[in-house]
Amino acid sequence: MTIKDNQTIKPIIIGAGPAGLTAAYHLGKQGVKSNVLEADSVVGGISRTEIRDGWRFDIGGHRFFTKVPMVSDLWHEILDEGDFLLRPRMSRIFYKGRFYDYPLKASNALRNLGLWESFLCVLSYLWVRVKKPSDVTTFEGWTASRFGWRLYRIFFKTYTEKVWGVDASEIQADWAAQRIKNLSLFKAVLNSLMPRRNQKDITSLIEEFEYPKLGPGMMWEKCHELIREQGSRVFFQNPVTSINHSNGKANEVITETSNGLEAFPTSHIISSMPISKLLLAMDPPAPKLVQEAAFSLTFREHITVALVVPENEGFPDNWIYIHSSDVKVGRVQNFGRWSPYLVKDGKTCLGLEYFVTEGDEIWNTPDTDLISLGKSEMNILGLLNPECVEESYVVRMPKAYPMYDKNYFENVETIKAWLNENAENVFPVGRNGMHRYNNQDHSMLTAILSVENILGADHDIWSVNVEQDYHEEVTKT
Repeated sequence: MTIKDNQTIKPIIIGAGPAGLTAAYHLGKQGVKSNVLEADSVVGGISRTEIRDGWRFDIGGHRFFTKVPMVSDLWHEILDEGDFLLRPRMSRIFYKGRFYDYPLKASNALRNLGLWESFLCVLSYLWVRVKKPSDVTTFEGWTASRFGWRLYRIFFKTYTEKVWGVDASEIQADWAAQRIKNLSLFKAVLNSLMPRRNQKDITSLIEEFEYPKLGPGMMWEKCHELIREQGSRVFFQNPVTSINHSNGKANEVITETSNGLEAFPTSHIISSMPISKLLLAMDPPAPKLVQEAAFSLTFREHITVALVVPENEGFPDNWIYIHSSDVKVGRVQNFGRWSPYLVKDGKTCLGLEYFVTEGDEIWNTPDTDLISLGKSEMNILGLLNPECVEESYVVRMPKAYPMYDKNYFENVETIKAWLNENAENVFPVGRNGMHRYNNQDHSMLTAILSVENILGADHDIWSVNVEQDYHEEVTKT
């Protein structure tokens, strides 16, 4: 497609997170200006950096590591080299008062579990080699088949059920395949025994990563500046209320502003808003059966309780997974270990992560009570004396994780099929846009490939972060 042809493209991009801003930037490099509609007042989505009294909080932790060269190149195109830090990755599992290294180190696991428990774990792993779980389509069966039932219950079950709020047997294996990917007990042990530095073949085991010194939001704040220089605009606090379509294509996006409704004519839509909301915004509306598929898609929310403490009260990890059913906290970040620029001299900030559902007991708990809960739980775990806390904050993030229940795939397929037939110029991208737990590199890639499709390519966007080879091999192109 020529630049002249590009002038006929009038894209609307819904959402100013990594996928939406990447799409706008990539279009801008081809001479195409975009209007980006963002319901919030800041860019970055879940990859934003929250700032409170000079403290900077990463929402959930975002390692900048990818096997996709075009995404890595884009990161370094947006930010200057001096803006990136190379950080050591250290994360551990806290289980029954002991820390377990992750990636797994054989000597550490043996010492903590003891000879007898380690022997039973190996037997359990050998047993699933002989008799696999009957249903490997669930997170429980898939993970047990790779680690054995005993290690599954020790290192996966409790944390996973905190994240999703349901029994691990109700979560689909797709989530495990995306997060754990090519890792198994055999490969983890082999990796722990082989001499190596900065292992990158298995994404779950990387030992170092890049990180913007002011947090991930730094990337998207700079990207916002770049797309404005290209002539594109981000309209904040402009939630989409409806999308008009006819003759198989969307042609207008309606948003709600402080001055009333505003209409944006369009030739193409790239959408990172939840695919369920996208479907329900279509006018004329989709049939009842398709709407029911959209209503059936659900999400989990994320709360960070941030506790400011003296630096020596922190820990060396980027984060610690809490595998204890005695407390509700699922993971604890040490923001000072991500970047010293996130914290202040002599202090660090611990981010306690709670995985909740909007409207449930924890979500509705006042901030002051959440802070008290966080202090109490850190005391129960023996990880922090509450008297050391000097300042505290609460950060809430709705719709952080698309829910992988047993019907989610069929529901997404139903919505996809209807959109393909009735709004073929609408391109869902990103984590919520595709209802898929993508990392930001995969979210960015879906946006890049969608832009290329608008310009004449024919990529299968829905194959990103699905194909096994994609997980395990570094792309050579």
